[in-house]
Amino acid sequence: MTIAKNILGATVLAFLASFVFSSFSNLAHAQRSGTTNIAMSVGILHDEPVPDMPSEFELTGTYKSFVKLEYNDGQKVLRLKPLKEGFGTLVILNKSTRKPVYEFTVDVRKTDLNRVAREITALLNEIEGIHVKIANNKVVVDGQILLPSDMKRIHSVVKQYGDLATSLVTLSPAAQVKIAQFIERAIGNPEIHCKAVNGKYILEGVAEDQKEKDKAEILAKTYIPDVVVDEAVADKKVQERVTEVVINLISIKPAPEAEPSKTIQIVVHYVELQKDYTKGFRFQWTPDIGDGSSVKFTSGSGSPGGITSAITGTITNLLPKLNWAKEHGHARVLQSSSIIVEDGKPGTLNSLQNIPYQVVTAEGLPSTSFAEAGMRTTITPQVIGARSDSVSLKMNFSVKSLIGMTGAGPMTSSREINTQIVVRSGASAAVGGLISSNTATGYNKLPANASTNPLISLYASKDFSRNQSQFVVFVTPIIKASASSGAENIKRKFRLRD
Repeated sequence: MTIAKNILGATVLAFLASFVFSSFSNLAHAQRSGTTNIAMSVGILHDEPVPDMPSEFELTGTYKSFVKLEYNDGQKVLRLKPLKEGFGTLVILNKSTRKPVYEFTVDVRKTDLNRVAREITALLNEIEGIHVKIANNKVVVDGQILLPSDMKRIHSVVKQYGDLATSLVTLSPAAQVKIAQFIERAIGNPEIHCKAVNGKYILEGVAEDQKEKDKAEILAKTYIPDVVVDEAVADKKVQERVTEVVINLISIKPAPEAEPSKTIQIVVHYVELQKDYTKGFRFQWTPDIGDGSSVKFTSGSGSPGGITSAITGTITNLLPKLNWAKEHGHARVLQSSSIIVEDGKPGTLNSLQNIPYQVVTAEGLPSTSFAEAGMRTTITPQVIGARSDSVSLKMNFSVKSLIGMTGAGPMTSSREINTQIVVRSGASAAVGGLISSNTATGYNKLPANASTNPLISLYASKDFSRNQSQFVVFVTPIIKASASSGAENIKRKFRLRD
């Protein structure tokens, strides 16, 4: 019984050992039967270790036209010497069992693309989002980047290697989103937003005015990156639509309701000062004789008839005359007017008087005409700025005064001022003035009733006259809160009640 158990245990152990050895043998064969890719460049040797190379082997495959093989049995190393560019297979068979021991794919390129890949990687290692690989006998740079400036660097690096390298790098959509955030931050208005859609940047929201809307668009265009031309577009395989990169959809807030126009009271003072002075002296002794001779015929019963002649004469201006006169005249005319005008609107105030006088028509009939005297005022006020107390006044004053009456009618004088000034509210300004002065002197002028044939003429006279006038206009603008301001004072002055 014991012997039987021992024999059974030995049999189980032998079976397990055989199973384990068979498993390891199959695993090693599976590893050997895997295909290995060998990438090489023309003129550069490659040593491939083959530790399981059998003592007798056979080489097969499509490598023979571009690769030369050498085998070192002592080091178990297979040396491959590429002769020209090509791609093929290399299979090593166990000559006794005809089973493949090693299987290789051989890829021989024109130059060392691995070196090119290492150099491009070193030059572009600061750019995130890209990776460098070898495909289709070229070094390919692929991935997505954030900045167009990185695209310029990639293009410059890849261009140095000619046909050995190419770029498939594109701009990441995340870059557009980031740029849109930068645009919003630069605009600085929480009511204006920017979003990126299909390479376009759309501005939306509400601006205070047109100036802020235009400013937002200018800032957005400042952040827009340079255009990266796709190769498909450059080869005219794809045609892009020509549209604005920045689409401005910002609306403008409606303007607030206009505030009521300000009311301005304008007080105008017309001051005219007149002075006249007259001094006259005359001595007159001009006696003359008036001839009064006549002839009379008389007849009648009571008196003898006949011719009677009489010679008579009259002496006039026999007594000397001495006249002396000196006159002074002062006159001051002050007219004051006040008018309330809405800001920016013209105000007109006229104070006129029609002076009647008699004229004779062409048919010889008497008629009455009128001469106008008084003042005409036209003022247009304009408040400068919303919070300013300065008022721009555009004014036209016209004053016509009566000087005297003549046989032809009234004699008048005219004054006119047309100007534009700026005056602070409540301040007064003399906007214009006119000064005139007339002086006249006369010597030995015969009066109108002087004798034309005096016996003796002793006459001497001297007349002196001087007239002066001065005309000045003062203007005072007052900005009112409303047209009713000051009405209570007027009512109190005239004792008026509602």
